[in-house]
Amino acid sequence: MNGANSGGNEAGRQRLLRAVVPGLHTAAHYDRSWIWPDIRAGVVLSTLLIPAGMGYAVASGLPAYTGLFATIVPLIAYAIFGPSRILVLGPDSALAPIIAAAIIPLAAGDEARAVALAGLLGIMVGVLLFVGGLARLGFLTSLLSKPIQVGYLNAIALIVIVSQVPALLGFSSSGSAPTERILGLVDAIGGGAIQPIPSLIGLGAIAVMLLFKYVIRQPGIGLLVAVVLASIAAFVLQRGDELPVVGAMPGGLPAPALGGLTWGDVLMLIGPAFGLALIAFTDTAVLSRTLASRRGESVDGSREMIGLGIANVAGGAFGGFPVSASTSRTPVGEQAGAQTQLTGVVGALVVLLFMLVVPGVTAYLPDAALAAVVIVAASSLINIPAYVRLWKMDPPEAVLSTFAFFGVFLVGVLEGILVAIALSFVAMAWRVSRPYRAELGYVPGLRGYHDISRYEDAERIDGVVIVRFDAPLFFANASLFAEFMRATVREARAEAEAEGLQPIETVILASEPITDIDSTAMDELLNLDSYFVSRGITLIFAEMKSPVWDHFASYELNKHFPSERFAPTVGAAVDEVTGQLRTDIVGTDGDTGTDGDAGIDADAGTDGDAGIDADAGSDGDAGIDGDVGINGDAGSDGDAGDAAGSAAGDAKRVDGDADAAEGAPPASGT
Repeated sequence: MNGANSGGNEAGRQRLLRAVVPGLHTAAHYDRSWIWPDIRAGVVLSTLLIPAGMGYAVASGLPAYTGLFATIVPLIAYAIFGPSRILVLGPDSALAPIIAAAIIPLAAGDEARAVALAGLLGIMVGVLLFVGGLARLGFLTSLLSKPIQVGYLNAIALIVIVSQVPALLGFSSSGSAPTERILGLVDAIGGGAIQPIPSLIGLGAIAVMLLFKYVIRQPGIGLLVAVVLASIAAFVLQRGDELPVVGAMPGGLPAPALGGLTWGDVLMLIGPAFGLALIAFTDTAVLSRTLASRRGESVDGSREMIGLGIANVAGGAFGGFPVSASTSRTPVGEQAGAQTQLTGVVGALVVLLFMLVVPGVTAYLPDAALAAVVIVAASSLINIPAYVRLWKMDPPEAVLSTFAFFGVFLVGVLEGILVAIALSFVAMAWRVSRPYRAELGYVPGLRGYHDISRYEDAERIDGVVIVRFDAPLFFANASLFAEFMRATVREARAEAEAEGLQPIETVILASEPITDIDSTAMDELLNLDSYFVSRGITLIFAEMKSPVWDHFASYELNKHFPSERFAPTVGAAVDEVTGQLRTDIVGTDGDTGTDGDAGIDADAGTDGDAGIDADAGSDGDAGIDGDVGINGDAGSDGDAGDAAGSAAGDAKRVDGDADAAEGAPPASGT
């Protein structure tokens, strides 16, 4: 017994260690065979960390050396507290414009104050992420949907590129807003301000990096080669002021540089800090999940948030600025054989050694080459194919992406993203308030009950109307739902009367797609039931999900709707009303009615009606239209494979009761 308790306590301690300090847990279980791959990957990674860190620092409006501080300290901190084993953190092009926009106006040309403000911003971002992780707020990253990400990243890439063109071509340009900078570029280029030597070096560096990226397929090595060749060219030419260079790095270890700050600075940076935290974690979470999936591991989003927060606090406290996961440096480490967090530690130590031993090696690194590094990195953010797919798949989502792009580019990064997020909520409310709805009928020889607008041979059952509403019921769509139900029943009654058929006496609501219901919809439902009762019609709920039933009970609607008004499946409801089983389906041993409908009558994924969105991922970019689970109307205009998909989906569910366990309780109401 004591041995069992001891083993349980040890397992508990290991889980706690892994949750709180993942790096120490990895060290305690380190496999010696990983040492050389980790060291080798760290050394390879360092060749990319140095120029990328310096380049993004300059793009953020900071001295180049701060990019090294923002690389060294966060990498070590994340190696200890971050849950992902091979994620590489550092300065990032997606954050650079926001950092620059936040600190440059406040610094007013004072380099030391700019460094202090950037450090404060990093600490604030880290605190927000840390608190968000403790509160398990990782879900907030869903605010940045795929269309918004495509739009704002395209805009950020353009902003970064425009900001680096003057340094690339060897001249300076005025203006802070992107449009002002573009006008300044046009004036400068038209006025003959382009300097030939910096231009040749900068454009040559771009050519080398693109060659290695797209032809040789070694982008990390290409960056190093471009930087080394540019430095050699600068050393040989010795052109002084004609060829601006980065200059030697200050020696010494990363140290705090937070002097001269006030509480007023904190207030001014609150908005940018929230925006940076959201973007940093969104990018980090996506990359972390991708890596974990590829390696057969799992990563807790909230712990990822905490690890990223600690890394940002540490970086900001020691002369750095906000960082996130790098989509360019992480793959380099992975391809070089990285196994654990030791890779990041080795990379950080190599960069630190570089600063301590050979700080003067950057004395001949041209500004034009550094600008080329940033431009090539930023260009990888541009995703035109995804934007084009949005227009093909879902024009409203493409409009959102367009608003995000122009909002970020013309108004400001934070303002543009906030506007796009607000618009996405408006669009979501519009979609959910106008979901797909359908009347269902039976198709001879085909299991289930299907959208009569999709199947030419679908027939209405005598005396019965089956309807489906593919969304939660709430205040924004309750009246639409009620009117749809009334209109469908009126039409069916008129047709039955005109054709001399049995009058409509039962309405079956296929309730599986209805995942929630609020008080407004409850009232509308009561009014609707009174409308039906006054016309001799009984409303039946089929396949209602248990959480929705719980809402019914909490509103005491179970007293108004007795248990016989609920059925486990649409098929069961039809069987009960008609008093007979379907005989048009072969191989069911007579149990054709009740088994054909669990999850099938909702046509989930068949015609895009049940909130599934049959098109999601069809072009290799799953979820890009952002419609999954909202109204699923991607295929509402008639997919070519609809009937085949329906048949295949129905054939999978022979017993048809797969969803009955989750659906509304049978007559017992449990």
